[in-house]
Amino acid sequence: MTEIRIYPAEGTWVVRAEGAVIAETRAAMEVVEGEAPFVIYFPRGDVAMAFLEASDRQSACDQRGAATHYHITSPGGTLKNAALSYEAAPDDFAAIRGYLAFDAGEVTVERV
Repeated sequence: MTEIRIYPAEGTWVVRAEGAVIAETRAAMEVVEGEAPFVIYFPRGDVAMAFLEASDRQSACDQRGAATHYHITSPGGTLKNAALSYEAAPDDFAAIRGYLAFDAGEVTVERV
């Protein structure tokens, strides 16, 4: 099984969907899984949840559990399944429980 490491992400992080800022935080978590690029997770309280709508898509990770996926409404339309959250992540992953990760192919995730 691939090792997953979680760290506090330094600095301020933002998510932009077609130019609109939908998340900004200084409390992001960085998740590193094996040799894959890191992923930034945002606390739900720092995400404009009015732009997100739960999707019917279901997925699971052996280590993190079941994921809830979200569509993002942006100025240019709907970005399908562009965010996800492990709502009930096991205790080993409690640091990201309820946090949201965004598909960097659909939105811009950057440190500012």
